[in-house]
Amino acid sequence: MIRFFTLVCGLALLSGCEFDSNSTFTNTDDAQSLRSLLDLPDHMPLPAIPDYNPLTQEKITLGRFLFYDTKLSANQTQSCASCHEQGSAFADGLTAPLGSSGHQLVRNSQGLGNVVYHSTLTMEQQWFFELEEQLNVPIRADNPIELGVTDAVLPDVLTRFQQDPDYQTMFNLAFPDTSRDKSNITMNKIIFALASFVRTMISASSPYDKYLLGDKSALTQQQIRGFQLFNGEKFECFHCHSGVNFSSSYRDANTALDALQFPFFNNGLYNVGGDGSYPDEDQGLYDLTLNPTHKGLFRPQSLRNIALTGPYMHDGSIASLRGVIEHYARGGSVTLTGKNAGDGRVSPLKSGLIQGFDATEEEIDAVIAFLESLTDDKFISNPRFSNPFTEQR
Repeated sequence: MIRFFTLVCGLALLSGCEFDSNSTFTNTDDAQSLRSLLDLPDHMPLPAIPDYNPLTQEKITLGRFLFYDTKLSANQTQSCASCHEQGSAFADGLTAPLGSSGHQLVRNSQGLGNVVYHSTLTMEQQWFFELEEQLNVPIRADNPIELGVTDAVLPDVLTRFQQDPDYQTMFNLAFPDTSRDKSNITMNKIIFALASFVRTMISASSPYDKYLLGDKSALTQQQIRGFQLFNGEKFECFHCHSGVNFSSSYRDANTALDALQFPFFNNGLYNVGGDGSYPDEDQGLYDLTLNPTHKGLFRPQSLRNIALTGPYMHDGSIASLRGVIEHYARGGSVTLTGKNAGDGRVSPLKSGLIQGFDATEEEIDAVIAFLESLTDDKFISNPRFSNPFTEQR
């Protein structure tokens, strides 16, 4: 908790502003300019962009290079892209990745598509409202170590960029109102540029989107049936996975701050000891609040490109989409042996939405087919998001 507040407060001081701003675009030209920068189709709402870090092409370009550059890890072995691969919708296909120092992480890597539309960032963090806050954790935290840029090594990491003429040019273009002294490259600017790039990762060209826009041949009859089941009271998927981003954790540029929702749910994945606990290494929101009723609370993920981002759940413990649906059909999962043994179906902390249901194989197949229609082939091959260093070779 101390490390968390130190990181957030430090970034707030550097930026000289508070993290409660929310951009609302009343000027048509400004809105259209943002749509152009994001390559945002008309059926997608304008995302919320914080006033203290306005989006520019120069910051997006710089952020793209930083995202793929291993110089941003303490030992220069990993980049952001090491755990967020474009072909996997910016997840990595692993149960849980290793950090740059070889430390085994406990959290499954999230896909980053449409992350700009979440009301809170990370699976269990109720206080990270902006990417500028969240990015500090994988870059700078020391428990667990991901990129490992602790205070002790920060000067060395910054020097790598300060001594690179190409980065000097990109930083000066991205932040033109600051000194052009090469030593003025800071971690704060790195984070602002990375946040700008990640905000452009909009996925909105799936067969489902085409169907919504009037192409009734874009979905098969099986997928349409799956869509109906997904939004019906039997499967009840829509309660947690709703709206344009298929998550109840949502905001856009027109969402009033006092109307923001911060949903977290215990879905009965574990019931260690019979009191609703999750494995000690990751108990979700409880690890931050120490409120016993918060054990196992995690934020609903977006389901866009979900067929590409397995394995599933916060710990990657369910290998397939079929396994996920079967988990909810049971009303929870049962761990028979080991230190995490328990019956999640009877967890006292499980959400009342997870009741279980009877489903035929045909119905499960239909819902899986619908979820597969959320795969956006354009997104995973878009050169706007690809590795710029590969292009230079």
